[in-house]
Amino acid sequence: MVSTTSLTTTQSEEIFAAAQNLMPGGVNSPVRAFKSVGGQPIVFDRVKGAYIWDVDGNQFIDYVGTWGPAICGHTHPEVIQALSTALAKGTSFGAPCQLENVLAEMVIKAVPSIEMVRFVNSGTEACMAVLRLMRAFTGRDKVVKFEGCYHGHADMFLVKAGSGVATLGLPDSPGVPKSVTSHTLTAPFNDLEAVKTLFAENRHEIAGVILEPVVGNAGFIPPAPGFLEGLREITQADGALLVFDEVMTGFRLAYGGAQEKFNVTPDLTTLGKIIGGGLPVGAYGGKRDIMERVAPAGPMYQAGTLSGNPLAMTAGIKTLELLQRPGAYEQLEKMTKQLIEGLLEAAKETGHTVCGGNISGMFGMFFAAGPVHNYEDAKKSDLSKFSRYHRGMLEQGIYLAPSQFEAGFMSLAHTEADIEQTLAAARTVLSDL
Repeated sequence: MVSTTSLTTTQSEEIFAAAQNLMPGGVNSPVRAFKSVGGQPIVFDRVKGAYIWDVDGNQFIDYVGTWGPAICGHTHPEVIQALSTALAKGTSFGAPCQLENVLAEMVIKAVPSIEMVRFVNSGTEACMAVLRLMRAFTGRDKVVKFEGCYHGHADMFLVKAGSGVATLGLPDSPGVPKSVTSHTLTAPFNDLEAVKTLFAENRHEIAGVILEPVVGNAGFIPPAPGFLEGLREITQADGALLVFDEVMTGFRLAYGGAQEKFNVTPDLTTLGKIIGGGLPVGAYGGKRDIMERVAPAGPMYQAGTLSGNPLAMTAGIKTLELLQRPGAYEQLEKMTKQLIEGLLEAAKETGHTVCGGNISGMFGMFFAAGPVHNYEDAKKSDLSKFSRYHRGMLEQGIYLAPSQFEAGFMSLAHTEADIEQTLAAARTVLSDL
């Protein structure tokens, strides 16, 4: 059982204080700084299975899982053994290796939309490349994205919705020229009519639509019935491409991702997280005639020295092998459902207004009446209450994503005892909010 004594975080505080003089905000990715929940982050020392230990020796049950890829649990022994063998052969080749073929074949066999795949080093890189490919294939410049969907930090994706459904996107970060985002159109998630309006006003000018089929970067927001199917119909009618960003959902919602789960096949797909087994990786793939536009088969240039890195390929292969074992996804669904239903019940029993749910091993809970259909709905959540809840759970030995606007992740390493411990902690914390 995880200790529920008050946290002692002296070493974390000292390390983070020093880090702020060395790195912007003391971190290498903004959400790690705990800005949206207050307080200071804990500094990790090691991970194993479903658990984290910080530098002060505190142990936590982890529902972030390095933001998704630890689906089999941290440092799974079979993954570590495979990596150890691969490590002895070298850390980077910058040249072809057979491992690329093996993982490529596994991805192509699993994901309905993918006939050819290109490996890269991150989800951001995959989305940058797929945007270029959309434009190269269609000969069009405009792209539709949805408010609250995150596709990495590239300039053209850092856009927020305007006041109207047909408003051109405006830069959402200093340093992003308006000219870069002038071809990015935005619409609310789950709003087919807004998308139809954009296509009507930009007929035969839109290269494609890109979205998280289940939003994970505005909190957990599933697609409304018919939404994905509607996007498929709209894009096909206009000759535009449909792109699923499955960096989070790929191999998590089902072995074939959200497109298998919802039986909607896009033209292109981006992947990441799980197919690297915890190591940095990304990928994009799709129909053969589209992918053959990518250099050196075609004219659209994209390259990377570390792409297809033998260590990432090894970890990805072993992780996908583990996920193919009988009962893996049934277990994820059962355990995640037990967790989120318990959290929602605990909140309601203690007088809090909440909503939430799960699909397979991905879940979320909002301190809002709901339903939450899009980012605007998510922003109605009680962020102050979530901050107190997050800190309280941390004090109880439960590590949740440090933002109301992030999904949570279950792993195959979590146990019934972990869930019982988590729900007991939640009841304690929620009673005091």
